[in-house]
Amino acid sequence: MTYACATWLVWARRQSSSIPSSSGSSRWKGSVRDLNRASDQGGVERDADGGASGATGHDRRVDLPLLEDDLAAEGVIEPSRVTPTVNMPACAVVCFFGEVVQLIAGRPGSRQVTVLSSEAGLNPVWEIEMSGRRLAVFQPGMGAPLAAAFLEEVIAMGCRRLVVCGGAGALLPELVLGHAVVVASAIRDEGTSYHYLPPSRVVDADPHAVATLVDTLDAAGVAHLVGRTWTTDAFYRETRARVDRRVAEGAVLVEMEAAALLAVAQYRKVMLGQVLLAGDSLAGACWDDRGWTSAHAAREKLFWLAADAALAL
Repeated sequence: MTYACATWLVWARRQSSSIPSSSGSSRWKGSVRDLNRASDQGGVERDADGGASGATGHDRRVDLPLLEDDLAAEGVIEPSRVTPTVNMPACAVVCFFGEVVQLIAGRPGSRQVTVLSSEAGLNPVWEIEMSGRRLAVFQPGMGAPLAAAFLEEVIAMGCRRLVVCGGAGALLPELVLGHAVVVASAIRDEGTSYHYLPPSRVVDADPHAVATLVDTLDAAGVAHLVGRTWTTDAFYRETRARVDRRVAEGAVLVEMEAAALLAVAQYRKVMLGQVLLAGDSLAGACWDDRGWTSAHAAREKLFWLAADAALAL
Protein backbone atom coordinates (compact mmCIF):
# COMPACT_ATOMS: atom_id res chain seq x y z
CA MET A 1 0.00 0.00 0.00
CA THR A 2 1.37 3.41 -0.90
CA TYR A 3 1.68 6.18 1.68
CA ALA A 4 -0.94 8.23 -0.19
CA CYS A 5 -3.37 5.32 -0.17
CA ALA A 6 -2.84 4.61 3.52
CA THR A 7 -3.31 8.30 4.31
CA TRP A 8 -6.58 8.39 2.38
CA LEU A 9 -7.91 5.32 4.16
CA VAL A 10 -7.24 6.75 7.60
CA TRP A 11 -8.55 10.15 6.54
CA ALA A 12 -11.72 8.50 5.28
CA ARG A 13 -12.19 6.76 8.62
CA ARG A 14 -12.71 9.74 10.88
CA GLN A 15 -14.43 10.88 9.50
CA SER A 16 -8.11 21.52 32.71
CA SER A 17 -6.30 25.72 36.52
CA SER A 18 -6.81 29.11 37.12
CA ILE A 19 -8.55 30.97 34.31
CA PRO A 20 -9.63 34.53 33.71
CA SER A 21 -13.40 34.84 33.96
CA SER A 22 -15.34 37.64 32.35
CA SER A 23 -18.71 36.60 33.72
CA GLY A 24 -17.72 35.18 37.09
CA SER A 25 -19.77 32.07 36.43
CA SER A 26 -19.66 29.90 39.54
CA ARG A 27 -20.71 26.89 37.50
CA TRP A 28 -17.74 27.28 35.18
CA LYS A 29 -15.29 27.85 38.03
CA GLY A 30 -16.70 24.80 39.78
CA SER A 31 -16.24 22.72 36.66
CA VAL A 32 -12.59 23.71 36.39
CA ARG A 33 -12.03 23.03 40.08
CA ASP A 34 -13.62 19.61 39.59
CA LEU A 35 -11.27 18.89 36.72
CA ASN A 36 -8.28 19.93 38.80
CA ARG A 37 -9.48 17.77 41.67
CA ALA A 38 -9.82 14.84 39.28
CA SER A 39 -6.30 15.57 38.09
CA ASP A 40 -4.98 15.34 41.64
CA GLN A 41 -6.72 11.95 41.90
CA GLY A 42 -5.32 10.59 38.67
CA GLY A 43 -7.28 12.46 36.02
CA VAL A 44 -4.09 14.00 34.64
CA GLU A 45 -2.40 11.47 32.41
CA ARG A 46 0.98 10.59 33.92
CA ASP A 47 3.98 8.63 32.84
CA ALA A 48 5.11 5.57 34.77
CA ASP A 49 7.52 7.71 36.78
CA GLY A 50 4.63 9.85 38.02
CA GLY A 51 5.18 12.78 35.69
CA ALA A 52 2.40 14.04 33.45
CA SER A 53 2.56 12.33 30.10
CA GLY A 54 3.56 14.39 27.09
CA ALA A 55 6.67 16.14 25.84
CA THR A 56 7.14 18.42 28.87
CA GLY A 57 6.37 16.03 31.72
CA HIS A 58 4.67 18.94 33.52
CA ASP A 59 1.33 19.05 35.27
CA ARG A 60 -1.32 20.06 32.73
CA ARG A 61 -3.22 22.46 34.99
CA VAL A 62 -2.44 25.52 32.91
CA ASP A 63 -4.20 28.65 31.78
CA LEU A 64 -5.69 27.51 28.46
CA PRO A 65 -7.64 29.77 26.07
CA LEU A 66 -9.92 26.78 25.52
CA LEU A 67 -11.23 27.16 29.09
CA GLU A 68 -12.11 30.85 29.04
CA ASP A 69 -15.64 31.42 30.28
CA ASP A 70 -17.74 33.19 27.66
CA LEU A 71 -20.45 30.60 27.05
CA ALA A 72 -23.18 33.11 27.87
CA ALA A 73 -21.93 35.56 25.25
CA GLU A 74 -23.31 35.64 21.72
CA GLY A 75 -20.92 34.87 18.90
CA VAL A 76 -19.80 37.67 16.61
CA ILE A 77 -20.93 35.50 13.69
CA GLU A 78 -24.31 34.21 14.85
CA PRO A 79 -25.67 31.43 12.58
CA SER A 80 -29.23 32.73 12.58
CA ARG A 81 -28.00 36.00 11.06
CA VAL A 82 -25.89 34.57 8.26
CA THR A 83 -27.87 31.56 7.05
CA PRO A 84 -30.52 31.85 4.32
CA THR A 85 -34.22 31.54 5.04
CA VAL A 86 -35.30 28.20 3.60
CA ASN A 87 -38.14 25.73 4.05
CA MET A 88 -36.06 23.26 6.06
CA PRO A 89 -37.54 20.01 7.40
CA ALA A 90 -37.56 19.73 11.18
CA CYS A 91 -36.09 16.22 11.07
CA ALA A 92 -32.71 15.38 9.56
CA VAL A 93 -30.12 12.66 9.14
CA VAL A 94 -26.53 13.86 9.39
CA CYS A 95 -24.86 11.21 7.24
CA PHE A 96 -21.07 10.89 7.03
CA PHE A 97 -21.31 8.33 4.24
CA GLY A 98 -20.81 10.40 1.10
CA GLU A 99 -21.86 7.70 -1.36
CA VAL A 100 -25.12 7.16 0.54
CA VAL A 101 -25.93 10.87 0.36
CA GLN A 102 -25.28 10.75 -3.39
CA LEU A 103 -27.66 7.81 -3.62
CA ILE A 104 -30.34 9.77 -1.78
CA ALA A 105 -29.78 12.74 -4.08
CA GLY A 106 -30.54 10.55 -7.09
CA ARG A 107 -33.80 9.14 -5.76
CA PRO A 108 -37.01 10.17 -7.52
CA GLY A 109 -38.68 13.00 -5.65
CA SER A 110 -35.60 14.18 -3.78
CA ARG A 111 -34.98 17.91 -3.93
CA GLN A 112 -32.17 20.21 -2.91
CA VAL A 113 -33.15 22.49 -0.02
CA THR A 114 -29.94 24.50 0.26
CA VAL A 115 -26.17 24.15 0.07
CA LEU A 116 -23.66 24.23 2.92
CA SER A 117 -20.30 25.49 1.75
CA SER A 118 -16.69 25.62 2.89
CA GLU A 119 -13.27 25.79 1.24
CA ALA A 120 -13.47 21.99 1.03
CA GLY A 121 -16.42 22.26 -1.34
CA LEU A 122 -20.20 22.25 -1.44
CA ASN A 123 -22.43 20.02 0.70
CA PRO A 124 -26.04 20.07 -0.51
CA VAL A 125 -28.90 19.51 1.90
CA TRP A 126 -31.41 17.15 0.32
CA GLU A 127 -35.03 16.54 1.23
CA ILE A 128 -36.85 13.25 0.80
CA GLU A 129 -40.24 12.03 1.91
CA MET A 130 -40.67 9.02 4.19
CA SER A 131 -44.07 7.80 5.38
CA GLY A 132 -45.56 11.10 4.26
CA ARG A 133 -43.07 13.15 6.29
CA ARG A 134 -40.22 15.42 5.27
CA LEU A 135 -36.64 14.48 6.08
CA ALA A 136 -33.45 16.44 5.41
CA VAL A 137 -30.20 14.64 4.59
CA PHE A 138 -26.69 16.08 4.35
CA GLN A 139 -23.03 15.14 4.64
CA PRO A 140 -21.31 17.27 7.33
CA GLY A 141 -17.72 17.19 6.11
CA MET A 142 -15.09 15.69 8.37
CA GLY A 143 -13.74 16.69 11.78
CA ALA A 144 -15.40 18.41 14.72
CA PRO A 145 -15.06 22.09 13.65
CA LEU A 146 -16.64 21.72 10.21
CA ALA A 147 -19.30 19.23 11.27
CA ALA A 148 -20.28 21.49 14.19
CA ALA A 149 -20.45 24.52 11.91
CA PHE A 150 -22.71 22.73 9.44
CA LEU A 151 -24.88 21.49 12.30
CA GLU A 152 -25.16 25.07 13.57
CA GLU A 153 -26.33 26.21 10.16
CA VAL A 154 -29.05 23.59 9.65
CA ILE A 155 -30.30 24.24 13.19
CA ALA A 156 -30.49 27.95 12.38
CA MET A 157 -32.48 27.04 9.27
CA GLY A 158 -35.01 24.98 11.22
CA CYS A 159 -33.77 21.45 12.02
CA ARG A 160 -34.81 20.39 15.52
CA ARG A 161 -34.56 16.59 15.64
CA LEU A 162 -31.47 14.96 14.16
CA VAL A 163 -29.78 11.58 14.02
CA VAL A 164 -26.13 11.25 13.06
CA CYS A 165 -24.89 8.13 11.29
CA GLY A 166 -21.32 7.39 10.35
CA GLY A 167 -18.34 5.16 10.92
CA ALA A 168 -15.76 4.89 13.68
CA GLY A 169 -12.71 2.91 14.65
CA ALA A 170 -13.39 -0.12 16.82
CA LEU A 171 -11.46 -0.28 20.11
CA LEU A 172 -12.73 -3.72 21.11
CA PRO A 173 -11.98 -6.90 19.12
CA GLU A 174 -15.58 -8.13 19.42
CA LEU A 175 -16.84 -5.13 17.45
CA VAL A 176 -16.77 -6.76 14.04
CA LEU A 177 -17.04 -4.76 10.84
CA GLY A 178 -20.52 -3.27 10.53
CA HIS A 179 -21.60 -3.67 14.15
CA ALA A 180 -23.87 -0.80 15.20
CA VAL A 181 -23.13 1.30 18.29
CA VAL A 182 -25.57 3.81 19.77
CA VAL A 183 -23.58 6.64 21.32
CA ALA A 184 -24.46 7.10 24.99
CA SER A 185 -21.58 9.46 25.78
CA ALA A 186 -18.38 10.83 24.27
CA ILE A 187 -14.95 11.56 25.74
CA ARG A 188 -14.08 15.17 24.87
CA ASP A 189 -10.56 14.82 23.51
CA GLU A 190 -11.18 17.57 20.93
CA GLY A 191 -11.50 21.34 21.12
CA THR A 192 -14.85 22.31 19.63
CA SER A 193 -17.13 21.10 22.42
CA TYR A 194 -15.46 23.40 24.99
CA HIS A 195 -16.83 26.42 23.12
CA TYR A 196 -20.37 25.14 23.78
CA LEU A 197 -20.34 23.45 27.21
CA PRO A 198 -18.44 23.91 30.49
CA PRO A 199 -15.32 21.76 30.75
CA SER A 200 -15.80 18.12 31.62
CA ARG A 201 -14.21 14.89 30.58
CA VAL A 202 -17.37 13.40 29.04
CA VAL A 203 -20.55 14.67 27.40
CA ASP A 204 -23.69 12.55 27.59
CA ALA A 205 -26.17 11.97 24.80
CA ASP A 206 -29.85 12.85 25.12
CA PRO A 207 -31.52 9.86 26.89
CA HIS A 208 -34.64 10.05 24.71
CA ALA A 209 -32.55 10.02 21.54
CA VAL A 210 -30.59 7.02 22.81
CA ALA A 211 -33.81 5.15 23.69
CA THR A 212 -35.34 5.96 20.30
CA LEU A 213 -32.32 4.61 18.47
CA VAL A 214 -32.33 1.46 20.60
CA ASP A 215 -36.04 0.92 19.90
CA THR A 216 -35.47 1.42 16.17
CA LEU A 217 -32.60 -1.08 16.02
CA ASP A 218 -34.50 -3.59 18.16
CA ALA A 219 -37.53 -3.35 15.89
CA ALA A 220 -35.33 -4.04 12.87
CA GLY A 221 -33.60 -6.96 14.58
CA VAL A 222 -30.20 -5.29 14.32
CA ALA A 223 -27.56 -6.30 16.85
CA HIS A 224 -26.12 -3.26 18.56
CA LEU A 225 -24.21 -1.94 21.55
CA VAL A 226 -24.96 1.18 23.58
CA GLY A 227 -21.65 2.69 24.58
CA ARG A 228 -19.12 5.46 24.89
CA THR A 229 -17.03 6.85 22.07
CA TRP A 230 -13.73 8.73 22.15
CA THR A 231 -13.70 11.92 20.07
CA THR A 232 -10.24 13.10 19.06
CA ASP A 233 -8.88 15.68 16.64
CA ALA A 234 -5.70 13.79 15.79
CA PHE A 235 -5.99 10.31 14.30
CA TYR A 236 -2.23 10.16 13.71
CA ARG A 237 -1.70 10.63 17.47
CA GLU A 238 -3.86 7.75 18.67
CA THR A 239 -0.97 6.13 20.52
CA ARG A 240 -1.30 2.62 21.93
CA ALA A 241 -1.06 3.93 25.51
CA ARG A 242 -3.78 6.49 24.83
CA VAL A 243 -6.00 3.90 23.20
CA ASP A 244 -5.58 1.66 26.25
CA ARG A 245 -6.48 4.52 28.60
CA ARG A 246 -9.61 5.34 26.64
CA VAL A 247 -10.70 1.70 26.67
CA ALA A 248 -10.09 1.61 30.43
CA GLU A 249 -12.61 4.44 30.88
CA GLY A 250 -15.24 2.73 28.79
CA ALA A 251 -14.71 3.84 25.20
CA VAL A 252 -15.59 1.27 22.55
CA LEU A 253 -15.08 3.46 19.46
CA VAL A 254 -12.93 6.35 18.31
CA GLU A 255 -13.97 9.09 15.87
CA MET A 256 -13.63 12.83 15.32
CA GLU A 257 -17.01 14.53 15.74
CA ALA A 258 -19.42 12.98 18.28
CA ALA A 259 -18.56 15.07 21.37
CA ALA A 260 -18.76 18.30 19.39
CA LEU A 261 -22.12 17.43 17.82
CA LEU A 262 -23.59 16.51 21.19
CA ALA A 263 -22.29 19.78 22.64
CA VAL A 264 -23.77 21.90 19.84
CA ALA A 265 -27.13 20.15 20.20
CA GLN A 266 -27.20 20.77 23.95
CA TYR A 267 -26.18 24.39 23.53
CA ARG A 268 -28.83 25.04 20.86
CA LYS A 269 -31.45 22.95 22.73
CA VAL A 270 -32.24 20.53 19.91
CA MET A 271 -32.49 16.76 20.08
CA LEU A 272 -29.69 14.72 18.54
CA GLY A 273 -28.78 11.06 18.63
CA GLN A 274 -25.90 9.18 17.05
CA VAL A 275 -25.49 5.68 15.74
CA LEU A 276 -22.09 4.60 14.42
CA LEU A 277 -20.86 1.66 12.43
CA ALA A 278 -17.74 -0.17 13.59
CA GLY A 279 -15.38 0.32 10.68
CA ASP A 280 -11.63 0.00 10.88
CA SER A 281 -10.08 -1.41 14.03
CA LEU A 282 -7.45 -0.29 16.56
CA ALA A 283 -8.17 -3.25 18.82
CA GLY A 284 -5.26 -5.37 17.61
CA ALA A 285 -1.52 -4.86 17.65
CA CYS A 286 -1.73 -2.97 14.35
CA TRP A 287 -4.35 -0.78 12.71
CA ASP A 288 -6.67 -2.77 10.45
CA ASP A 289 -8.62 -0.94 7.76
CA ARG A 290 -10.93 -3.96 7.33
CA GLY A 291 -12.08 -2.53 3.99
CA TRP A 292 -14.82 -0.64 5.78
CA THR A 293 -15.26 2.12 3.23
CA SER A 294 -16.37 -0.55 0.75
CA ALA A 295 -19.06 -1.97 3.06
CA HIS A 296 -21.71 -0.13 1.06
CA ALA A 297 -24.69 -2.31 2.03
CA ALA A 298 -24.01 -1.91 5.76
CA ARG A 299 -23.51 1.82 5.38
CA GLU A 300 -26.76 2.32 3.49
CA LYS A 301 -28.68 0.11 5.92
CA LEU A 302 -27.44 2.21 8.84
CA PHE A 303 -28.64 5.34 7.06
CA TRP A 304 -32.21 4.06 6.69
CA LEU A 305 -32.26 3.01 10.34
CA ALA A 306 -31.07 6.50 11.28
CA ALA A 307 -33.84 7.97 9.12
CA ASP A 308 -36.49 5.89 10.90
CA ALA A 309 -35.11 7.01 14.26
CA ALA A 310 -35.01 10.67 13.28
CA LEU A 311 -38.68 10.62 12.35
CA ALA A 312 -39.48 8.85 15.64
CA LEU A 313 -37.75 11.46 17.85
